[in-house]
Formats: sequence, C-alpha cells, structure tokens
Amino acid sequence: MSGRIRLACCSEQGARTYNEDTLAHGAARYGHYAVLADGAGGHRRGGEASLRAVACLERLLRDDTVAFSPANLTQIVRLAHSELLHHQGSDSPEARMHSTVVALWISDDERHALWTHVGDSRLYRLRRGRVDIVTTDDSVVQQMLLAGLISAEQVRSHPQKNQLLAALGMEGDIEPHTVARPVELQDGDAFLLCSDGWWEGFSDDDLAASLERALAPQDWLADMRSQIAARAKPRQDNYSAIAVWVGDPGEIPLYGDEDTRPRLPST
Repeated sequence: MSGRIRLACCSEQGARTYNEDTLAHGAARYGHYAVLADGAGGHRRGGEASLRAVACLERLLRDDTVAFSPANLTQIVRLAHSELLHHQGSDSPEARMHSTVVALWISDDERHALWTHVGDSRLYRLRRGRVDIVTTDDSVVQQMLLAGLISAEQVRSHPQKNQLLAALGMEGDIEPHTVARPVELQDGDAFLLCSDGWWEGFSDDDLAASLERALAPQDWLADMRSQIAARAKPRQDNYSAIAVWVGDPGEIPLYGDEDTRPRLPST
C-alpha cells in the first residue's frame, strides 16, 4: 500500500445510559476498511446487535480469501444480517435486536473504493469543497423527502427520523445498498461514516467548514465532536464517526492556486 490512507474514529455515549454504536477500521490484504453500526433493541440488545454486526463484517473483510468486489461486500453484509437473525432467541419485540451498518472498503492499491449500507447510518464524501451523501437512508423521513413532503433540513430533526424501513436483524431478507462497481478515488477525498446521532447535528456546509480547518482526520472529528458536545442536547443520542482521508484534503486548492484557509493545530 502506498500510504495515502489515514483513518480516525470517535464514539461517544451522549445523554444515553449506554453506547450502542460500534465501529472498526483497519487494513488487510485487500485494502483498508471502515465499518460503523448503530444498534437498537430492548434490554441493551442494541449494543449486542452492533457488536455482532461489526465483528462479522470485520472478520470477513480481513479474510484473505474474500477479494475486493461489490458482490463480496454485499454478501458480507447479508452474512452479518444472518448472524443477528441466528442470535435473536425470541419473537418478543422487546427481546429482538437490530442494527444499521455502513461500510467503506478501499482497494489495496488505494485507487478505488466500494461502499454499502443498510439503515440510516451515513457515508459522506467531501471532494474539493463539494459534499455528497453517497448513501440514502432506509427511513420513513427519507421517503417523505423523496416525495417532496419535507425538506432536507427537516430530515435532521423530524420526530419520525428514527423509524427505519430496513436494518440488520429485521425479519426477512435485506438488500444492502452496495455501489455497482468500484468508484475511483482522487487525492484529497475525505469520507465520513457516521451514525444518525452525529449527522443530525450538521449541514453539508458545516461538514465542509470543519474539514477546511483540520490538519488530520482526528482533528476533523475532534472539531465536530466539540460542536456536538457544546450543544448539550438533553436527549443527545450516541454519536459516532470514522474519518477516512485519501492524502491531505488541505493540499487540494478549493478556490484557486493559493489556499490560505485557517487550519486547526494538529493534535
């Protein structure tokens, strides 16, 4: 590997009694990976759900026999879904568990990426000042947005925003939203995987402004984390994120040949 990839992660409990988010990142034979899951379920089974989901995905992404491909990434997510179904143990709604998942997989030559998701944990890509949400939430409010019933701003605070249409561990089959083919990476690309407790607090402009101030992935997460903590929402959900940088976004001019943006000191 050429060493262009840098990763950092952050997971906080918020105002909840425990943290049901789980995340992992690393490097294996077929490239770098980042996985984030947000669990839910009675009797703290949300934490179990996210742990099982991430453990399954990470184990398979580190398996030397699982080559870098969209089909394999989709199958990995389906196996994590099966893992949760196998451990449900009860038909009682209070005892069931489920989890969102979002995963980013970068090829070993660091030239291409794959991603997939189920639920409302998101993947953002920031490139030369442009912010793209490259996943589409499996949620009631996302369908309302697509139907033109609410605005993108209203999605972040809508009372039904936690109602999911799909998640790992839900009854029946799932259809992971995996990109059809590897996506070419560019120097300066920055990716953000995050749970809804994180993304609900930021507009696209907020994410871009925070990135412009950062010297490293951990700076970017620390800046956003401090903003969430400063809001001190009484019912703040668990909030978790993984930052993945391809090279240094700060070295890619956004406004011309000279880039004089203020930057945060490195931590």
